[in-house]
Amino acid sequence: MDKLTAHKKEVIKELFFSGELSAADISTITKKSLPIAGKILAELINDKWIIENGYAVSTGGRRPQMFSLAPDNFYIAAISMDQHVTQAALIDVNKNIVSEVETLELNLKENDAALNMLIDFINTFIQKTHIPTNKIAGIGIAMPGFIDANKGINYSFFRNTKGSLSTHIAEKTGLPVFIDNDSSVMGLAELRMGAARNCKNAMVINVGWGIGLGMIINNKLFRGDNGFAGEFSHIPLFTNNKICDCGKTGCLETEASLYVMAERAMKAIEEGKTTMLKNLSLDQMQETANKILSAAVKGDKFAVELLSESAFNIGRGVSILIHIVNPGKIIITGRGTVAGKLWLAPLQQALNTYCIPRLAENTTVEISLLGVEAGLMGAAALVMENLNKDFIQKTGKGKPELHSVQKEMKNTAAV
Repeated sequence: MDKLTAHKKEVIKELFFSGELSAADISTITKKSLPIAGKILAELINDKWIIENGYAVSTGGRRPQMFSLAPDNFYIAAISMDQHVTQAALIDVNKNIVSEVETLELNLKENDAALNMLIDFINTFIQKTHIPTNKIAGIGIAMPGFIDANKGINYSFFRNTKGSLSTHIAEKTGLPVFIDNDSSVMGLAELRMGAARNCKNAMVINVGWGIGLGMIINNKLFRGDNGFAGEFSHIPLFTNNKICDCGKTGCLETEASLYVMAERAMKAIEEGKTTMLKNLSLDQMQETANKILSAAVKGDKFAVELLSESAFNIGRGVSILIHIVNPGKIIITGRGTVAGKLWLAPLQQALNTYCIPRLAENTTVEISLLGVEAGLMGAAALVMENLNKDFIQKTGKGKPELHSVQKEMKNTAAV
């Protein structure tokens, strides 16, 4: 990739995440002088990538001209998966979901047909959007499992696929495809557009069928040597002799996941527990989990007890993270955020019980504002982090509009 294209990619990426930037911001991002930043801006305007967006709010000096991505310039196909449910959404340059969120009940365990079902789902979804494929920057897929994002391989699921999973899906869809672990992708979403955007170190806890972790260290998503960092679910915290999906016993997810909450609820109901919960089934995990979380929000005592027990157990694991990493924030994300702040009190109680106070006193715990859309937004962020150079090099059809940008550079340099 030539240097100018690389700079254009960086500007487009930062505009996507920030919304708008000034010429001085672009100079800082590219680490180039204002005249060179002006040239980059001018070419991006000529190619219809960006538009002038008015002037910033005055802070006492001359107000800088702001720039943003041109609306309807491109879109991202975002796919968010867990072991039972797959969702797809079309996301625009303003990080808005501009399509219906399509849902597919797709069980990944021991399902040799899962990959073909996923590809058919993606192709059907893209066709339904009626967006030309040349305006789709790529497909981002957040999926569970041990994933080597660089090689495009999922070592936990789709194991009947030879070679790169991302390459295979790209061949079947005709679009660039990027895959990564769902919890890492949620961490990326928080880092680039969520609660961890201005946080140096943060732990993003994905509460779902397992308990995932996205690790943000020194303002970067930490993936480890092979991309497997963050297997929080499989910390052996308990001596319960419960076998985990990983084959070990006593893992955190055996006492804290939504799946465990569902099992406990069903057993208690069979034993005559008084609760508003009815008709729960492990075959309909999404519906069952939503029923439990919704009941807790409505104040059902038993549902609140289930959630509080899981939250306390998650807090035991989080206390280990605090002792090792000393993060500024713990962010709760994923499917479990339907219950909102109900997670906070029991989790904090566990931190009070298990953490050395001095280590935990500056760590805040909060619920992600991205909520259940964190996987979709993270999948979009994954595409932007890997934006294809050929997509950047497309040429606009408008007349050159260099004058106003060059004038802005001159005025800015003079200040």
